[in-house]
Amino acid sequence: MQRVNVADLKPKEEIESVFLVKFIALFEAKDGKKYLNIILSDGTGEIESRIWKDAEEISKSVEKGNFVKVRGKANMYMGKKQFVIAACEKFPDSEINKDDFIVKAKRAPQEMFDDLVAIVQNLEDVYIRQLLLNVLGDKEVERRLKIWQAGKSIHHAYQGGLLEHILSCSNLSVQLSSHYNVNTSYVVAGAILHDLCKIYELTDGFNVEYTEEGKLVGHLVKGVEIVDKYSYRIKDFPYQTKLHLKHVLLSHHGHYEYGSPKIPQTSEAMLLHLIDHMDSKMHSFETIKRTDQNTGRWSGYVKHLDRIIYKEELPFYPEFIDGPERAETEPRQSRSKDHSSGPKKGKYKEKEVKQNLGNLLKDFKVDK
Repeated sequence: MQRVNVADLKPKEEIESVFLVKFIALFEAKDGKKYLNIILSDGTGEIESRIWKDAEEISKSVEKGNFVKVRGKANMYMGKKQFVIAACEKFPDSEINKDDFIVKAKRAPQEMFDDLVAIVQNLEDVYIRQLLLNVLGDKEVERRLKIWQAGKSIHHAYQGGLLEHILSCSNLSVQLSSHYNVNTSYVVAGAILHDLCKIYELTDGFNVEYTEEGKLVGHLVKGVEIVDKYSYRIKDFPYQTKLHLKHVLLSHHGHYEYGSPKIPQTSEAMLLHLIDHMDSKMHSFETIKRTDQNTGRWSGYVKHLDRIIYKEELPFYPEFIDGPERAETEPRQSRSKDHSSGPKKGKYKEKEVKQNLGNLLKDFKVDK
C-alpha cells in the first residue's frame, strides 16, 4: 500500500492510506443517524473527515492517538476539503514510520539551541547571563526543549515548536530592547523563561495533553520556581534582580483575564508581553495561510483569532506603471509566484470594448 499524504489528497480521488487520529467523536445528524467526526493527520497536515457507515461500531474500536487504515475520497464541502471514509480499521504501530506523522519545526533543533545559547552569552548582566546558562546547561531541560511543542493544538503546536518560539522571542528581544532603550538582559531572560516550563506543563508525543503538574501548577508559577532553583546556585545572586525577573514571568500574559497573576509594571515586562503576543499571533497567521483547506483567497473562520484571513501575497510594484492601461492591470512583478490576486488584463480589455460599444449606441433610437 502506497501511503498518501494529507497535503496530496485530491477531491474525488479514491485512496487507501494510513493516518493518525487526532480527534474522534460520535455525533447525531438531523435525521437521527449517527456519524463520526474524525480529524486525520500526518506530517504534512490534517483533514476533517466523516464516517457515516457503521459509525457506532467503529467508535468502540478506534480512539484518539490510534493509527488507522482508511479507504475513501476527499470532496469539497462548503468550500473546504473534507475526507469521506468508506472503511476504517486500526493499523499496528509497529508497521508505520512514525517520522511520517510528526510535524517538525523548519530548522534543526540543535541549530536553534546553539543560536539561543549564543544570544545568552552576549548578555551584559553577569548574574542573568549565568542564570540562563545554568538553565540551558541542564541536560534534561535541553533534551525536552529540543522536542516539546509550545501549545497543545494552536501555539507552535509541533515538534521543536517551543524552542522555535523562544528563539524568535529572544531575537526580537535583542532588537526591540535596543530600540526602546530598555534592559536587554531582563527581556531576553523573559523570552527564554516565560514558556520554558511548558516542558513540564505538557506531554510530548503525537497527542499532547496537559500533565498533572500543568493542571495543578502551570508554566507561569513553575517559571518562578525555576528562577529560584537555578539562582540559588549563584553566589550572592541579587534579590532585586530575582524579584524583577519573577515579575517579568508572572506578568507575561499581560491581562488578568488571560490568567496573568500580575500585569506588566516595568518597561521590560511590558515589552516581553508584547513580543510574546506578537510572535504567537503572527505565527498563527502564517500557519493558517499555509494550511487552510478553503478554496480562494480567504480562509475559513478562525475561532481563536475571531476572523477570516486573507491568504495571498499583497500587490507589489517595484516600479511605476506605464500609462493608463497598466493602471487597471495586475502588478508588473509580484513577490508571490501566484499572480491570481490581481485581475487579468483580458478582463479589462473586454470591459473597455463593452464601454466603447455602449458609447456608440447611447444615442441610437429605434422608431416604433
